[in-house]
Amino acid sequence: MSLRQPPIEHSAKQTDFGGWEMPVEFDSIRAEHSAVRESVGKFDVSHMGELTVSGPDATRLMQRLTTNDVEALDSGEAQYAAITDERGVMLDDTVVYRLPEARDEQFLFIPNAGHDEQMYDRWVTYRDEWGLDAEITNRTEEYAMVAIQGPDAPELLGAETALDLDELDRFELAAGPVAGVDSLVARTGYTGEKGFEVLCPWDEAATVWDALECQPCGLGARDTLRLEKGFLLSGQDFDPEENPRNPYEARIGFAVKLDTEFVGRDALEGVDVEGPAEKLVGIVLRERGVPRHGYPVQTPDGEVIGEVTSGTMSPTLGDPIALAYLPAKYAGSEESVRVVIRDEPKKARTTTPPFLS
Repeated sequence: MSLRQPPIEHSAKQTDFGGWEMPVEFDSIRAEHSAVRESVGKFDVSHMGELTVSGPDATRLMQRLTTNDVEALDSGEAQYAAITDERGVMLDDTVVYRLPEARDEQFLFIPNAGHDEQMYDRWVTYRDEWGLDAEITNRTEEYAMVAIQGPDAPELLGAETALDLDELDRFELAAGPVAGVDSLVARTGYTGEKGFEVLCPWDEAATVWDALECQPCGLGARDTLRLEKGFLLSGQDFDPEENPRNPYEARIGFAVKLDTEFVGRDALEGVDVEGPAEKLVGIVLRERGVPRHGYPVQTPDGEVIGEVTSGTMSPTLGDPIALAYLPAKYAGSEESVRVVIRDEPKKARTTTPPFLS
């Protein structure tokens, strides 16, 4: 099966990510990472899904299929949420946008790479089962997405749009031209830095990309940036089949509103009361080595207590860092552990994400 192609052709090292051929590295991960932390970089993130939901029952449908409180959103606002099954297990995480009133659709939500068709089918199935009046459209290959991230992002993007970016708070969006292209501009991102994500028509993505003259960045730097901030990677830090987790285990209980009715709510109410048995914990190595996905985590006595879900050498901190689900007693404390790298237990300590404040 051939890989899906983004709308912009890139001269970069490519990788298969969620069924897409995407740039993993333009110059070097370290150079791209540093550009975002110190100045500004741009990412083609058109592999992310885009689904719109409209109609009389659009709000009700979104409310019942995501964990946050969709009814609290005003036009031009967004929120982070999980998508859970009846067990409370996370199928994906997402950002839900209530679109500006000038747009035809009411909601836009962003599944992760390769999940757009799955989420389209899920929304349609539940709409029909519940007899709701809503229109769901998969616009993944109609919208491109360009992320502009870093301390200098407002200045760079501001030169290409008439929108007042200072008026946009975090998780707000506005409609307006970027480099002359009709776009949606959201104050969102996946790096922990100041930044924006621009959604524009697929066939005009190159115009927006070329107008934003800064360091191009690939998925490699995106991964090191998000990991320093402790952000989840769908399919790696949680997976409904290989690593089923609920939002409380994954440390995103803030995105769960139990006073709303959504699929999985009843299961999560019990977890909220009792507390999860395991939680996602940060790990910092004290010895040489790089923790990788799947590496065992042990106590100093050799008892296996978990395994690494994500790990890297932090370009900003200069330390090897990782995420792992460990018994809940390790959350919120600093404990000595070991990460087994090539059969050798490496000294490490636990910490509370993010690694970089």
